[in-house]
Amino acid sequence: MSFFAHATAARRYADARPFFHPLVIDRIGALAHVTTPFERALDVACGTGQSTLPLRKIARQVIGTDRSPAMLGTAQREANIHYAVAAAEQQPFAANSFDLITVALAFHWFERQAFLVEAKRVLKSDGWLAIYNNSVFGRMHGKPAFKRWFRDVYIARYPSPPRDQQPFTDAYAAAAGFQFVRREHYTNDVRFALESFVSYLLTQTNVIAAVEEGNESLAAVEQWLHDELRPWFTHPVETFEFGGPLWLLRSTA
Repeated sequence: MSFFAHATAARRYADARPFFHPLVIDRIGALAHVTTPFERALDVACGTGQSTLPLRKIARQVIGTDRSPAMLGTAQREANIHYAVAAAEQQPFAANSFDLITVALAFHWFERQAFLVEAKRVLKSDGWLAIYNNSVFGRMHGKPAFKRWFRDVYIARYPSPPRDQQPFTDAYAAAAGFQFVRREHYTNDVRFALESFVSYLLTQTNVIAAVEEGNESLAAVEQWLHDELRPWFTHPVETFEFGGPLWLLRSTA
């Protein structure tokens, strides 16, 4: 199923997802030694545009594409940023069009081989491909027992939908015409009140799947989360550990 095709899910995503992307874009700029902005950057599976907007710092023109019109309908419009409806594996651009392609929180949903062929096509001969993810680790600062609740109660009730988790190796990248420049993991803390943390969890694909497949109503899930999480919020705001991988690759001849 398309987890982000519904307008209600898109709006929740736009309103509740943490805006961590500038942290990663700054890192991409440093690793790629960007001293003058790229001419054009493409943000694939850009969703609500959270990952697209920060690219203005390292690119003069930015285009975000997503297969969900509902997600793009919530994206913020600003100068030098454009959006288009397109699947990751079929981009509506000429060959050799971009200096940089970014993919945030979405690579595991792609038909990987088809996407890499398309990325190779639209990138310039020495272009860059940056793939990164970000999610909550299930760790709340000062409350180590929360990790067990997150794993044994929340994830047990709402398991993650299947996705492509196969390793992305040097050999796989090379076969697609790319070379790994850097692999690293990063972490970032996010502070939530109870209401905002519940809203964030309602954007996760495991919850979206349960709601959109009709297993539970959104209101029922929201109430259950409130009831379960309220005892953990002994302060008005609690801090959670997020993070994920960052992969930086370059197109080869």
